[in-house]
Amino acid sequence: MSAHPMKVPGPDHPITVRPNPARVVVKLRGQVIADSRKALTLKEASYPAVLYVPRADVDMALLTRSDHHTYCPYKGEASYFNIMMGEEDFANAIWTYESPYAAVSEIKDHLAFYPDRVDSIEELPD
Repeated sequence: MSAHPMKVPGPDHPITVRPNPARVVVKLRGQVIADSRKALTLKEASYPAVLYVPRADVDMALLTRSDHHTYCPYKGEASYFNIMMGEEDFANAIWTYESPYAAVSEIKDHLAFYPDRVDSIEELPD
């Protein structure tokens, strides 16, 4: 078990996870990395909203697991993936909470993309 402190979202640090009604498409070097109608939008306190895409809607063949990990006291331990495009390696471009805390359990089996490490994350009308 983690030795990290766990915090529960509340009025001082709210977190919501909601289904995103849009079609979410992530592209890199002209190639679609993810295409989903089942993405989730996580809004945490005053941070920008983050889109989480189900793994089933991501081209996992382009991803390699990274050794990088970070910790969020509200969500748990994050694991990272690199995107391999030919000879290019986009390091730690994706993060995921494989065992998220109960407050955000919906994001399990979902991936989030750093906007500055992919070409686009679009929310298209479905």
